[in-house]
Amino acid sequence: MQHKTQLTLSFLLSQVLLLACAEDLECIPGFQQKVFYIEQPFEFTEDQPVLNLVFDDCKGNNKLNFEVSNPDFKVERDGSLVALKNVSEAGRALFVHARSEHAEDMAEILIVGANEKRGALKEIFKIEGNLGIPRQKRAILATPILIPENQRPPFPRSVGKVIRSEGTEGAKFRLSGKGVDQDPKGIFRINEISGDVSVTRALDREAIANYELEVEVTDLSGKVIDGPVRLDISVIDQNDNKPMFKEGPYVGHVMEGSPTGTTVMRMTAFDADDSSTDNALLRYNIIKQTPIKPSPNMFYIDPEKGDIVTVVSPSMLDRETMETPKYELVIGAKDMGGFDVGLTGTATATILIDDKNDHPPEFTKKEFQATVKEGVTGVIVNLTVGDRDDPATGAWRAVYTIINGNPGQSFEIHTNPETNEGMLSVVKPLDYEISAFHTLLIKVENEDPLVPDIAYGPSSTATVQITVKDVNEGPVFHPNPMTVTKQENIPIGSVVLTVNATDPDTLQHQTIRYSVYKDPAGWLEINPTNGTIGTTAILDRESPYVQDNIYTALFLAIDSGNPPATGTGTLHITLEDVNDNVPSLYPTLAKVCDDAKDLRVVVLGASDKDLHPNTDPFKFELSKQSGPEKMWKITKINNTHAQVVLLQNLKKANYNIPISVTDSGKPPLTNNTELKLQVCSCKKSRMDCSATDALHISMTLILLSLFSLFFVQLNLSD
Repeated sequence: MQHKTQLTLSFLLSQVLLLACAEDLECIPGFQQKVFYIEQPFEFTEDQPVLNLVFDDCKGNNKLNFEVSNPDFKVERDGSLVALKNVSEAGRALFVHARSEHAEDMAEILIVGANEKRGALKEIFKIEGNLGIPRQKRAILATPILIPENQRPPFPRSVGKVIRSEGTEGAKFRLSGKGVDQDPKGIFRINEISGDVSVTRALDREAIANYELEVEVTDLSGKVIDGPVRLDISVIDQNDNKPMFKEGPYVGHVMEGSPTGTTVMRMTAFDADDSSTDNALLRYNIIKQTPIKPSPNMFYIDPEKGDIVTVVSPSMLDRETMETPKYELVIGAKDMGGFDVGLTGTATATILIDDKNDHPPEFTKKEFQATVKEGVTGVIVNLTVGDRDDPATGAWRAVYTIINGNPGQSFEIHTNPETNEGMLSVVKPLDYEISAFHTLLIKVENEDPLVPDIAYGPSSTATVQITVKDVNEGPVFHPNPMTVTKQENIPIGSVVLTVNATDPDTLQHQTIRYSVYKDPAGWLEINPTNGTIGTTAILDRESPYVQDNIYTALFLAIDSGNPPATGTGTLHITLEDVNDNVPSLYPTLAKVCDDAKDLRVVVLGASDKDLHPNTDPFKFELSKQSGPEKMWKITKINNTHAQVVLLQNLKKANYNIPISVTDSGKPPLTNNTELKLQVCSCKKSRMDCSATDALHISMTLILLSLFSLFFVQLNLSD
């Protein structure tokens, strides 16, 4: 029944083609029928003919040879397609390539299901409507043309024929469309008389798979008398593209000890050939594995999906026993379903065996020794461990903990990131007199937790024996720093403080002597035996050596050891203020125009080095003025400022105004000073103070001059 159906369908198609070409019996080289539809059988039986193919090169078929895309089939010399073995699955299509001395061609055998069979003729002729022998409404019959890609010269070569049932004298065929008069131009042409369609060069299906052309018939004047009719040209795929891996680099990871069958990664290749044919049907395989130990077949690749999985037992995926944790697989992808006729593309897959924490760190010895001088801090010993896991992971990196022997938190341990060693440090100075020996218990773990079936053992703990060496320690002041409050200006020789220093080396029974280390102002001395500090100069709170009312000095306590050891003590003296500074006045110079309308000459301010209440409010006063008339006055503005005002315009000259300013201390201190006033000529906004008409001085200066003269004469008379 199967073969009867096939032969009936083939015969029907053959008759249709014969009817279409009845008017032109000229031999056309190639397969006389290029497309076949056969129903998918349950199984193709070995040596049982499937169908007959007719190839004619019109010159005797010398050296005729057939090639089938599926290696499970062959074509006999008489054109019979037979299976070489029982085949249950042949794919959706078979392609038969025939080549002789004078011609070559491609035939396509489409394998369809029962429901697809009725659409076979419609697919061939691209028509709509019910099943049956297609009837062209027009006089032009343009059956679809199938052309294999990559044909070899000579060109042009005939690929089909357009037939017109109604003959009209002088009528001509005209072909148009993409591939004729549209880019890419000049690929196809038609014999305007016979209707033969030819191709001028080899085609590339991956560039253009289908061409939709139009055929029309014109008279001698070029007027269209029939058409246009669509002419479909399909390019038959050849296996001319090898598979390509485009997504590299391909790197996969698998954890050591993973179960057999663990998926590592997926490899996917691309084939530019027709995906509906075996030309793009890919099969994967592992071509090479490097290294080949512990097994040359560590992995398997699913031939259809491209999934790479492990095939060895978990014990063989032991990173620590492998020659290297990196494997490189050369993966091949072959089209044509993996058969020998297929093309192959390759890529390299790198598989890394990731470490898991299945080896605990272990100390290289159970007990470590360290010696440290008392009073010294820093690293005292490096603890070494071994770990077989990957050094680049948390399964190798060590974490150390002191679990016993460190109640005073005098020790710390940190991991050296380069060597993984434990660096044990003293962070608080040790005291030989308190304890000459220390014993620490230290454990080591990994940053990452161990796998469930592994535990830390006795080798993951170690003891550190630390011996403290006695050194001659310097005396210690109590307290340090020392503070005392004194009033400035106390008498020279006053006692400031008696210091107290003790020697930590209680077992050595040493004596202590004292000395001054730093005394910036040179105000102090210390008794070398009892440590009493006294003054050698007046303490001045306003000194530049005093900061924020505090004077700082340093003293030494030196023991009698060999060599002697020294301790340093700091003394802060807070100085209380007394009223020992007169206030100062500013500014001391003022200028005014001789014709000024505003006689407010200057605002004076006062300051005092002392502290409140020995400063403001200040009292401003004018000393007695000379002459019959008063020329100026002074008025208080606030606690620290007063204003000098002229009572009349003065002549251009220099004047000295006597002023006294008094602070609020108890007792108060007064500063008698003078304000120099320059009266200048002012013209066109310019002040000229270069010359004066007369020099006016204060009565105070006159009296002082007369007194000096009198004193000189008195001395001469004696």
